Amino acid sequence: MTTAQPRIALVGSGRMGSLHARVLAQSPRTNFTTLVEKNEETGRAVAEKWGVNWVPDFDSLDGIDAVVIAAATEAHYGIAKRVMELGKPLLVEKPLTPTYAQSEELVKESEKRGLPLVCGFLERFNPAVMTARQFVSDIAQIHAIRHSPFVPRIKTGVATDLLIHDVDLAISFLGEKPNAVKGSFGYFHEESRSNNAEDSADATMSFPNGALATISASRISQRKVRQLHVLEIDRLTEIDLLRRDITVYRHVEHEPARDGVGYKQQTIIEIPTLMPGGEPLAAQLDHFLNLLEAGAGSDEVAKEREAILPAHYAIEQASLSATNGHH
Repeated sequence: MTTAQPRIALVGSGRMGSLHARVLAQSPRTNFTTLVEKNEETGRAVAEKWGVNWVPDFDSLDGIDAVVIAAATEAHYGIAKRVMELGKPLLVEKPLTPTYAQSEELVKESEKRGLPLVCGFLERFNPAVMTARQFVSDIAQIHAIRHSPFVPRIKTGVATDLLIHDVDLAISFLGEKPNAVKGSFGYFHEESRSNNAEDSADATMSFPNGALATISASRISQRKVRQLHVLEIDRLTEIDLLRRDITVYRHVEHEPARDGVGYKQQTIIEIPTLMPGGEPLAAQLDHFLNLLEAGAGSDEVAKEREAILPAHYAIEQASLSATNGHH
């Protein structure tokens, strides 16, 4: 059990880090005390904005109850390992680490040390996703598209950056792990080829209950698209993760259009009211704080830990399948 207001250190103050800083500073449930950022200029600026201490690195973490890691993906493993060795619970931006082996190691380590560990699968806290979960049941197929314009600052490929979100949603909607994953990756920018960082990644997952999920991620789009279609036998639920809205379709009948040209169909459309949900990043922080309150040995902490690796494993499988197909 931690104190009423856990004292939190944040590592990293880049784009995601500065968002975390705001959410930590604005939360009535935390005492945001320290920002760890090796770049002094950005570190000091963000620390001053929220009235916390800036330090370039950490050694003991004395006086800190928990840590949020929002550094570059390639630095997650090293930082998280140090934090765990100092015995502090942690929330790490996704992906947990760039490789499945490292992610698995961190999850095992957190279990061994009895430390709450959360991976930042932010879309789990999207109000549209939380609402759809309340009513979808026998899912046959999931189809997701997550397309974005190119962002040069992201050095890793889209599989761990974008694809992993929808892979995680598909696994959690279906309530089981895929038993087969196929991937196809594309490399289009010069630097992507040299860094071996894919610009587009498509994955097809088959599940033990017969369901299928097809997921497309890309950073060569000219607009940002975040869509999830959940297909049941008699209902289609379309979730726009960007606008955070849901439309449900039920098909009634179809026939040729009256003048014989084109197509006419009757469809019932429902627009459900969303469950009240604030900003996903704040909801995720609340979830982390709830786990700290529940304590290391609780079922909630164990359940959270178990929910981290399936998506990371599926991404690794997609990646292996894409590499084998590529050569």
